[in-house]
Amino acid sequence: MPAAQPARTYPAHDDHPADKIAVAVDPYDVEDKASIFSVNYRNYGYMPVFFVITNDGDQPISLVGMKAQLNTKDRSKLFPATTDDLLRRLSHPSRNDRPNTLPIPLPRKEVKGGVSLKTWDEIEQAQFGAKAVEPHSTARGFLFFDIADISNPLPGANFYLMGVLDAKGNELMYFEIPMEKYLSAPQAKRPW
Repeated sequence: MPAAQPARTYPAHDDHPADKIAVAVDPYDVEDKASIFSVNYRNYGYMPVFFVITNDGDQPISLVGMKAQLNTKDRSKLFPATTDDLLRRLSHPSRNDRPNTLPIPLPRKEVKGGVSLKTWDEIEQAQFGAKAVEPHSTARGFLFFDIADISNPLPGANFYLMGVLDAKGNELMYFEIPMEKYLSAPQAKRPW
């Protein structure tokens, strides 16, 4: 997993100086960046997004009720995939739903499929799972967005983060990151 820099250092970030919290996203939408994974998630319809949250305050913040969302330019609301969502798609389960035309019933075969232990571990290690961010520290991990039916998900899109609570249990103002900040930053060529 890549080392996390403070969230303010990423091109696509939202900084709340009064709360001393910054959030950043770094989509792994180009092949060079996505090559850190053993699985090509793009082939399975997922886009990994490196998510970083930095707490420069003196009190911890809670992420238990955190809700991340990627809104595309056509107003599709994408939510991060769960571990089960990822494993289900990567395991290729399939079944035969053709009707039996024989006069006797045949036993149905179970659907078999699975992912390797290496892939399972990679998903567990990569996915963002922090429940809190301690004072003067940074939490990081990947959010996987299902972009199977979206050919060009980033232009015109916005990332939103809601449900971040301060140490007293008060919800902080939501974070909004236009993906244009990421797209306009100088970097490798886009796949589209």
